[in-house]
Amino acid sequence: MHVLSVSSLKGGVGKTTVTLGLASAAFSRGIRTLVVDLDPQSDVSTGLDIQIAGHLNVADVLENPKEKVVRQAITASGWTKVHPGVIDVLIGSPSAINYDGPHPTVRDVWKLEEALAAVESDYDLVLIDCAPSLNALTRTAWAASDRVAVITEPGLFSVAAADRALRAIEEIRRGLSPRLQPLGIVVNRVRPQSIEHQFRIKELRDMFGPLVLSPQLPERTSLQQAQGAAKPLHVWPGESAQELASDFDQLLDRIVRAGRIPVPDEPDVPSDEE
Repeated sequence: MHVLSVSSLKGGVGKTTVTLGLASAAFSRGIRTLVVDLDPQSDVSTGLDIQIAGHLNVADVLENPKEKVVRQAITASGWTKVHPGVIDVLIGSPSAINYDGPHPTVRDVWKLEEALAAVESDYDLVLIDCAPSLNALTRTAWAASDRVAVITEPGLFSVAAADRALRAIEEIRRGLSPRLQPLGIVVNRVRPQSIEHQFRIKELRDMFGPLVLSPQLPERTSLQQAQGAAKPLHVWPGESAQELASDFDQLLDRIVRAGRIPVPDEPDVPSDEE
């Protein structure tokens, strides 16, 4: 099971929509996927069309990460009405904010790792939608992860935020979790005609080189529309939606290679880690 945190240390860059786009790509490819909603805003749970009645949630799991609690906090996404497959959600909750203090204990930091270990045989890919800060929730997510995708947008503060995130990933890799690595930087909400955006993307590439992933994701309303309708992007009508779906497929290819994730009806891909 490969665990990817989707993170930004700056709000408003479309982190949750990127999580949903990657989830849609994985679901369309038949990869058994669990989405962990660790952002107290819980928007990714809404976008995945879940019923929360009768279930526990991520706050209960952080309180007590035993298998029985974890399984009661997981539910199937309504996306499975579109076509069959495994796309489940560890349900988000505003109460998760109670677990987002600035100085978590070592025991607290490992709780999500413990919880995911209980369901490891059920999934090939876990996507964690992180809180937009570097407090306890994000550290808990990263401790449970193999890779981190850093989401940014081509703006004035994007380089500083991405640099801060990469430094923090390195700090946690050295101090806590040696397996943790950055997947790279995903540049979101790009307007290709914007001179400012072109300049900022060049700035990111000059600083971070191959860590700036391709393709960059263009600003499109189709992703917000699919999210608002709680449908996967890959079944949303229209040319712009399908172009964006193709971009997410390419980003998923990178994740599949990095994690050696088994894909139904596709040959095993070598890792790009060597």
